[in-house]
Amino acid sequence: MLKNTMTIDGCVAVITFDPEIEMFRGEFIGLNGGADFYAYSVDELKKEGAISLAIFLDECQKEGIAPYKNYSGKISARLKSEDHHALTIVSQASGLSINDLLNEGVKLVLAKHESCS
Repeated sequence: MLKNTMTIDGCVAVITFDPEIEMFRGEFIGLNGGADFYAYSVDELKKEGAISLAIFLDECQKEGIAPYKNYSGKISARLKSEDHHALTIVSQASGLSINDLLNEGVKLVLAKHESCS
């Protein structure tokens, strides 16, 4: 499956193509629940996505649920022991914290994949 993103009414959805059913599938990310949609064309996908999102937001409002996830900024990461060791050396030598170095790395990754956000 190929992956891409589409923004519908300000919300990002990951788009995949399923060759078995020959349909596009969209799934919104950053929501407190699941909201997905299917279509045969990009135009239909946009329409179905807007409908799916509207239904999801309406249900959240009816139930008194916050529709969007909150991100704390805290992430637990696992590294290879040799990478952890090397990162500690760079941290000490540069006077930067490991957290600062990881944030720098995240910015590089996000810039590399800028078209996805």
